[in-house]
Amino acid sequence: MSILTKSLKITACSAVLSVLAASAGLAEITLKLGHYAETNHPAHVAAQQMADNVAERTGGEVKIEIFPANQLGAPNDVLEQNVLGAIDMSLPTQGHLSRYSQKFATVMTPFAFRDREHVYEVLDGPFLEWAGPDLEEQGLVYLSNWDWGFRNITNGVGPVNTPEDVKGLKLRTPPEIQLQSAMSALGANVTQMAFNELYLALRQGVVDGQENPLSVIYHHKIYEVQDNLAITQHVYNSMVSVVSKVSWDKLTPEQQQILKEESAAAGNLMREQMTAEDASLIEKLEEKGMKVTYPDRAEFQKLMGPAHKAIGDYAGEENMKMFLEML
Repeated sequence: MSILTKSLKITACSAVLSVLAASAGLAEITLKLGHYAETNHPAHVAAQQMADNVAERTGGEVKIEIFPANQLGAPNDVLEQNVLGAIDMSLPTQGHLSRYSQKFATVMTPFAFRDREHVYEVLDGPFLEWAGPDLEEQGLVYLSNWDWGFRNITNGVGPVNTPEDVKGLKLRTPPEIQLQSAMSALGANVTQMAFNELYLALRQGVVDGQENPLSVIYHHKIYEVQDNLAITQHVYNSMVSVVSKVSWDKLTPEQQQILKEESAAAGNLMREQMTAEDASLIEKLEEKGMKVTYPDRAEFQKLMGPAHKAIGDYAGEENMKMFLEML
């Protein structure tokens, strides 16, 4: 037998084995996951757990390659690529997803939730069932809810004890209407700015302050350029674990089930870490020199009428009505 004949036979056998492996669901699949958290953030730790467990439980047939800290682009761009199938998985917030389903816009209604237990009860139950089909129509599969946290206000002007202390402050928010309208309702001068520009803007006094979860304030060292932290917990939002429908359909039913289970397990890990971290972060931020106040949230909530109307106009009255019934 000639070397050429042997080579052809080996190639043919390899091709047959590849077809058999693929037909048996054994072909290796690598899913690209893009997210915006830093590598020391609980979100990345959770994503790594998901990747490790999925690889182990599928015998290496499904692997997840993680690209943290906006390596694949800004959050909205990553989500758009995820919808188009160019990126397999992402971790957008409800604010990002509201571009594709206005139902998600309701979650960030100011002072909607009492506490984390209330959040999980609503988002993991009736909300997921209600909003999931909308994402499928857009080319995404809604796997699970992770965490990001309740948002709080920082500034470099003075302590915030009442809504009056927010009035006139130049506060940066992301582009979400929920956050802009909430801060505007308190009388702040709202400035929209990309997050990667925020630290320098705070240091140079271009804006007086900003609002974010404690984990962002700590891990992104906002305490270096802000003196005051007010625990307002005015809006809750979370990362949402989604996968492209195109990528989802490449998986066997067993692989799909594993991915869904490990996504939920990772979300629970992140929730546990964020809850535990929040308890210690205030002390750590105080050690870094921040003055922490605990305003009466009810006084802030009383002023949210204009914000609720703006969000209702954006999300749709029927969507707001349904969401408020879930609460």
